[in-house]
Amino acid sequence: MAQKSQEKGSTGGTPMVTEPGTARNVVLVGHSGAGKTTLVEALLAATGTISRAGNVTDGTTVGDHDPAAVRQQRSVSLSCAPLLHDGIKVNLLDTPGYADFVGELRAGLRAADAALFVVSAVDGMDAATAALWEECAAVDMPRAVAVTRLDHPRADIDNAVALCQRVFGDNVLPLYLPMLGDDGVSTVGLLGLITRRVFDYTAGLPADVREPDPEHQPAIDESRNELIEGIIAESEDETLMDRYLDGEEIGTEVLIDDLEKAVARGHFYPVVPVCAETGVGLDALLEVLTAAFPSPPEHDLPAVTGVDGSPRPPLTCDPDGPLVAEVVKTTVDRHVGRVSLVRVFSGTLRPDQIVHVSGHGMAERGHPDHDADERVGHIYTPLGAALREVSLCVAGDICAITKSGSAETGDTISAKEDPLLIAPWEMPEPLLPVAIVARSRADEDALARNLARLVAGDPTLRLERNPETHQLVLWCMGEAHADVVLDRLRAGGVDLDTEPVKVSLRETLTVPAKGHGRHVKQSGGHGQYAVCDIEVEPLPRGGGFEFVDRVVGGAVPHNYIPSVEKGVRAQLERGLVAGHPVVDLRVTLVDGKSHSVDSSDAAFQTAGALALRDAAERGQPALLEPIDEVTIRVPDGSVGAVLGDLSGRRGRVLGTEPDSDAEGRTLVHAEVPASELLRYAVELRSMTAGAGTFRRDFVRHDPMPSHLADQARKEHTR
Repeated sequence: MAQKSQEKGSTGGTPMVTEPGTARNVVLVGHSGAGKTTLVEALLAATGTISRAGNVTDGTTVGDHDPAAVRQQRSVSLSCAPLLHDGIKVNLLDTPGYADFVGELRAGLRAADAALFVVSAVDGMDAATAALWEECAAVDMPRAVAVTRLDHPRADIDNAVALCQRVFGDNVLPLYLPMLGDDGVSTVGLLGLITRRVFDYTAGLPADVREPDPEHQPAIDESRNELIEGIIAESEDETLMDRYLDGEEIGTEVLIDDLEKAVARGHFYPVVPVCAETGVGLDALLEVLTAAFPSPPEHDLPAVTGVDGSPRPPLTCDPDGPLVAEVVKTTVDRHVGRVSLVRVFSGTLRPDQIVHVSGHGMAERGHPDHDADERVGHIYTPLGAALREVSLCVAGDICAITKSGSAETGDTISAKEDPLLIAPWEMPEPLLPVAIVARSRADEDALARNLARLVAGDPTLRLERNPETHQLVLWCMGEAHADVVLDRLRAGGVDLDTEPVKVSLRETLTVPAKGHGRHVKQSGGHGQYAVCDIEVEPLPRGGGFEFVDRVVGGAVPHNYIPSVEKGVRAQLERGLVAGHPVVDLRVTLVDGKSHSVDSSDAAFQTAGALALRDAAERGQPALLEPIDEVTIRVPDGSVGAVLGDLSGRRGRVLGTEPDSDAEGRTLVHAEVPASELLRYAVELRSMTAGAGTFRRDFVRHDPMPSHLADQARKEHTR
């Protein structure tokens, strides 16, 4: 396929799409350190999009323009880098490889029509990359593999290709073999299996194309036969296999054409060795991206409904169709303001156009449902942080718009006259809580402003203001995600600290008890007089609160009985021993006294609260902690470690079962105290080499162990 590139050449410059068929949207996927960002730089430089490739270590790459990415020397957010090759605009969507930033990866998958899996010839791949391959397979997303870092002393491309075939499965076959230099170590060229040509990069790009040397022929023939059989097996020409088995020489153009169709359908996955530093394979990879990957009209589009949920016909990638676009990423730039990266699925987006911006279904994560009509300002083609103005963005292309007042990540942009809503993409639940405290009143105001911006752009970040613990909690994907969020808050001028996350506990009484409440005061004028006697008994877990009136003879006037209940309820909210709400209790009012002048609503509220506190001294109060039901998805080899760890967390394993959605995975079901799960997102990842995930749901409150309850009481009295 690289031979076609040599014949046609490539052209750089500012890309502009007027027909959907001339666009390609490709997301780069792979673990952190695989070389995705470096590969993007090399492709941009090879096509003349940038004058020279930047360096991750120096913080000069197009993709890693975020200050946090420069500091950490790894991608922390999605970036878009378009290039032009053979008249095709390729939007390269570079995604972070670290698991904490999976939200950015999901956004890239939504915006793309094909995925390029980047695998290091040095480090192989992680389990998360393998799981993502399965995820792409579930939606038939076309895929290819680039094996990178060929220039490293420990590079082993044969082992990397074998690993891809073992992990990714069938039809993962190399299009090229590496050609070593005179030193027998460095990769200086590629052996084209379809064309039977040598692509020599000794002098750089473009490669010198020539006939193979005699010593290359056996390796080419052996691998070529396997490749051709794989291509023919996916061919739409049912006679091709019989002709091949009969010894007919299948033409190169026929093979290339069938290969490109199979890749575009998501049935064949070519492997291309590339080296960003030396340029080896860059032209071959560009040929795959432009000729084999599908154009937007060839890829299924997400479902749409009316804003009210009413059904609508499926979208087509038609520039003249109804406008439907999606905000796949939102950032807030200090100078430009809000910048939204937008994938246009249907219609054409133009400057000064009035559009409808709609976001629904994310209220639980701090994104209230919203609808607004806005005027689009300028439209840009983004190149990392740089914005280059264009006159329009047609269906199938990706652009950036600025200064939108309401657009958030995941929002739908549609025509004002016909508002629509795109089905949301799946977002993982953030499971690492971080409690933050502003250092001053001024910092509190700055914190509120900056949090609103962060939440608008990051749907994996959930903001919680806990009314019981009075903490402001950020729910993050992991430590690296939390570090980036905190850095961005501080960069926005907020001085803040973190503190231990508190778990909302409950209190109850464990044995029946009686309580006496007497509130009598006389200090001139009307006094205060109220006496009440109650009986308290525990209810089963989840029983809530019951108030029963068993007063006889009018000992407590009827109009003051609600006052007693109100005082009891207020004391239940304040707690009895450690300041936590009291639950699962029945309080029965049995007797009392009143005064014709000095009794009042306030006096009986106070007496009711005093009676409950008096009963608590004999009712053996206990602290209850929340228990969560967790479902943990782990590789089979990690089950033992996970079960042992759960035992140390006071967990109760309910059972295990094979994961029906993924071979080699096990689902572990357990009940675990919520206090033991505060850092479980980090620790599970460590136990399973990044492959373990879990979800949690509250089920009930259970009594805390005595030593932990004593500690909680002591902390309350400090």
